[in-house]
Amino acid sequence: MRIACLLFCLIGLASCDYFAVEEKQVNESEIVAIVNTEKLFKQDLKGILPDNITKEDSLVLVKNFINDWAVKKLLLKNAETNNSSKALDNINKLVQDYRESLLINYYKEELIKQKLDTVVLESEIADYYISNNENFKLNDVLVKVKYLHFDESIKDKKKIIAYFKSDKIEDTEMLEKQQLSFKIYQMNDSVWTQLDKILLKLPFSKANLLKKTKYIEKQDSLGLYLVAVKEVLNRNDIAPLSYIKPTIKEMILHRRKIELIREIEKTIVKDATENNNFKIY
Repeated sequence: MRIACLLFCLIGLASCDYFAVEEKQVNESEIVAIVNTEKLFKQDLKGILPDNITKEDSLVLVKNFINDWAVKKLLLKNAETNNSSKALDNINKLVQDYRESLLINYYKEELIKQKLDTVVLESEIADYYISNNENFKLNDVLVKVKYLHFDESIKDKKKIIAYFKSDKIEDTEMLEKQQLSFKIYQMNDSVWTQLDKILLKLPFSKANLLKKTKYIEKQDSLGLYLVAVKEVLNRNDIAPLSYIKPTIKEMILHRRKIELIREIEKTIVKDATENNNFKIY
C-alpha cells in the first residue's frame, strides 16, 4: 500500500514538472523582447495596429513599438540606478501627492454630480447680469445681420432681391423655401454674431458692415452677395444678455460648485471633530 502511494506521488510530481515545463515553453514562445528582467509579450502588441494596414507598415509599427518600449525600460533602469536616494524620495513624494490629489478630486467630482443643483432660472441669470454687467464688456464687434449668396444661374433673381429687402415674415418664409438654391445664407437677424465670423464668409470690408444698413450688395466671379445689417455693437460696449447668457449660466454653476465644495469640507471636518477623529493639540 505504501509503495502504491509513493508511486502515485512520484507520478504526480513528474506530471507537475511536465506541465510547468510546458507552460514555461509556451510563455517563452510568446515573448517578443527582453530588457534585463522585463519581458514584452505578443499580447502586449494587441491593439497597436489599425485595421486595413499593409504587412510592411505593420512590421514598421511593431518594430517602433518594441524599440520605444526598450528605450523606456532602459532609461527607467538607469534612472533608478543613478539617481540619488534623495531624488528618489522626492519623486516618490511627488507621486504620492499626485495620487492623493487625483483621489480627492475624483471624490469631490462624484459628490458634486450627486449634490449640485444644475437648474439655473432665467431670473437668476437676469439678476446676475444686472449686478455684474460692467464685467461683460465686449472684446469683439457684434452684429445682427442677414445675408445671402447665390450664383448668376439662379432663377427669379429680382424676386429674391425683393424678398430679401422686405421686412414681411411671409417674404422671409419664401426665401427660406428656396434655401437649397443659395450657396450660403442666414435669415435670422435677431441673433448676435461676431463680425469677424461674418467677414470670413462675405467679401465685404469691415467698414461696410459697421453701420446699420437696409441693403447692400456685391458682385464677384462667384455670384451675388446680399447683406442687411440690423444692429451693431462695438468693442467695449456692454454685451447683450442674449449673447452672454450661456457664459453667465456657467459662472453661476461654477460659483455654486465652489460653495458646495466649501460646505463639503466644513461638514467633513465637523464630523471628524465630533467623532474624535480630528484633534488639534
